[in-house]
Amino acid sequence: MAQNKLSSEEIFALEDKYGCRNYAPLQVALTRGEGAFVWDVEGRRYYDFLSAYSAVNQGHCHPRIIKALNEQANKLTLVSRAFYSDQLGKYEKFMTQLLGYDRLLPMNTGVEGGESACKIARKWGYEVKKIPQNQAKIIFAEGNFWGRTLAAVSSSSDPTCSDGFGPYMPCFELIPYNDIPALEKALQDPNVAAFMVEPIQGEAGVVIPDTGYLQKVRALCTKYNVLWIADEVQTGLGRTGKLLAVEHEGVKPDILILGKALSGGVLPVSAVLANNNVMDVIKPGTHGSTYGGNPLACAVATEAIKVLLEEKLIENAARLEAVFRAELEKIPKSKVNVVRGRGLMFAIVIDDSIPAYEVCKRLRDAGLITKPTHGQTIRLAPPLVITEQQIREGASIIQKVLEDFKK
Repeated sequence: MAQNKLSSEEIFALEDKYGCRNYAPLQVALTRGEGAFVWDVEGRRYYDFLSAYSAVNQGHCHPRIIKALNEQANKLTLVSRAFYSDQLGKYEKFMTQLLGYDRLLPMNTGVEGGESACKIARKWGYEVKKIPQNQAKIIFAEGNFWGRTLAAVSSSSDPTCSDGFGPYMPCFELIPYNDIPALEKALQDPNVAAFMVEPIQGEAGVVIPDTGYLQKVRALCTKYNVLWIADEVQTGLGRTGKLLAVEHEGVKPDILILGKALSGGVLPVSAVLANNNVMDVIKPGTHGSTYGGNPLACAVATEAIKVLLEEKLIENAARLEAVFRAELEKIPKSKVNVVRGRGLMFAIVIDDSIPAYEVCKRLRDAGLITKPTHGQTIRLAPPLVITEQQIREGASIIQKVLEDFKK
């Protein structure tokens, strides 16, 4: 006998009773997704304007990616890195040639990518830059977010992430984001191995640095013999209207971290890319992952990237940026203080007179889901498969919900 279908309220109660309360989800219980839309268990349809924090750039359950998943799942899913598979080398060749790097380190989650980049940078610092042992420093920007491991929270300026989890990783230092003089001062320390930064800070609220910032980062890291690590887990793979966000300034980091949309939201897949002079400090036994580079992930990630390129989703994000911005600018300034974004990675800062979380609840009731970040900021990042008409419809929902708030 088939089990009775659970209601939304029953689903909320189950998680509340049996799950670790490390999240406070918006109350919507989703059961199906397709393209730019998701449906709850009662059958209500919603525009997804969060895209799993930019993991679902290719849209929910893209048929090509699901086909690749099923075909590979029926053949071989995991062998570990103790053996070769017929998928990993092909995937590595595809990605390195696409992105212009010599080597790829396959991992699973975005935070594992960040951890791996930090390990590579430290090892490079000792072996190549000749930093004294156990003194290699890595510089981070305030407002960064790259996960919740102990290393990631050690680099955080958000007490919600870090308080109560000490002692913290030594030799991690913070400087203000978008502050070139502070960066140059920090890099003058000969023990600095790397500077890790997001081209656009996502969790901080889609904070975009000044034009030329990334070019100056590149120049300073080269000048002081410091590795530039670009965290493109959220901003990469089409989200900002370029394959990589660093391409807006025509620069190339020493270490590139990718994740999220690398699998189109189907599996945890991440990658770290670098050239031989950096990546070759990693030798057998010094780093690894049982699931990293598994055949299923490789097949899915390859197809996910091909979908981005062949279906011109990057170009779609670039084209719809102006449309989305124009629609959001129609919202009265008494309700939205700031609109900022690039490609289809946007944020609006809600006036202090209106609770941002209440806005998100009303958006949900009107058929659009997203969540606030850092107080009054609401991120708006629909899948890159979204059409112009759908963007306008989604923006219209946002405008109407905000206009209905009375001061």
